[in-house]
Amino acid sequence: MTLLVGPLARTDTVKVTVALPFLLKEELERYAEVHSKAWNQKVEAADLIPHMLALILAKDREFRRTIRAKKRPSAD
Repeated sequence: MTLLVGPLARTDTVKVTVALPFLLKEELERYAEVHSKAWNQKVEAADLIPHMLALILAKDREFRRTIRAKKRPSAD
């Protein structure tokens, strides 16, 4: 089985509180169940959130393009 979110690495963390719609939380919990089985490692749904967000930011081409454009020196 190949899931978009791979095994979870340990990282330094900062606590952020997020409110989720009920149905999204249920779906996230189902994903955590599938992820736990796929990687043979119990994972809580909340532990997946930072990895999912990181994956979205890494894969969002328009976001990356915008960040790169801001880093370029202006031709003024």
